[in-house]
Amino acid sequence: MNDPVVEPVSPRAPAMTGAVMMNQGWHDLTFLHWAVDPALVAHRMPAGARPDSVDGVTYVGLIPFRAVGTGIGRGPGIPWLGSFLETNVRLYSVDERGRRGIVFLSLDTNRGPAVIGARAAFGLPYRWASMSHRVDGDVHSYDARLRRLGPRPESHVVVRVGERRERTPLDDFLSARWRVHVHWWGRTLHIRSRHEPWPVHDAEVLALDDGLMASGGLPGLAARAPDHVAFSPGVSAELGWPRDVRRPGGA
Repeated sequence: MNDPVVEPVSPRAPAMTGAVMMNQGWHDLTFLHWAVDPALVAHRMPAGARPDSVDGVTYVGLIPFRAVGTGIGRGPGIPWLGSFLETNVRLYSVDERGRRGIVFLSLDTNRGPAVIGARAAFGLPYRWASMSHRVDGDVHSYDARLRRLGPRPESHVVVRVGERRERTPLDDFLSARWRVHVHWWGRTLHIRSRHEPWPVHDAEVLALDDGLMASGGLPGLAARAPDHVAFSPGVSAELGWPRDVRRPGGA
């Protein structure tokens, strides 16, 4: 059987059918990525998905940011609970129907109830952490430390944000992702997203000391400089309800 045609990379989200589950602002994102052999992460893909690659490599992403104004459907943001800090470690996937996506190895946040809700409802690997985000002019500092018994991995990232730039093909490959692939109760689900094209800025890493990638089974990456660095002031996003990747029709 021939492999499915993989959808093209596009900075503009395709139409999203079905009801909106939630809306959320994603602000002050730093994108740090390391190129790796797809074979290194193939076993981390849910059933029906494989690593998505470009020029023979795939990427591991470390992305700290602020989630702001989370609301149900298209409703207003929920006070306190709807705004939080997050750092995610993620991989890039393509499913058996050729749809590109993201696979999260971890999503760390400083809102405990969000951890419980996302794990219970969708099987997303959220973890509770103490976190901070500080801004001093054009310098952004992100700190995270897991709250748990035993070892508590930490992450410290400092970047200087530069001028806005035209998005590169690699920027789009890594950020123009319109679904999440997740394994839940014996099925692989995809959760759609939609937002405006990312505004992208140059960024310079001033400090990087991360243990979150290693805690997700990827030791050693943070010991070398990332292969891709970018910053975005953010976008406003809508997310759809989870669907089985094998469900016919729809996006």
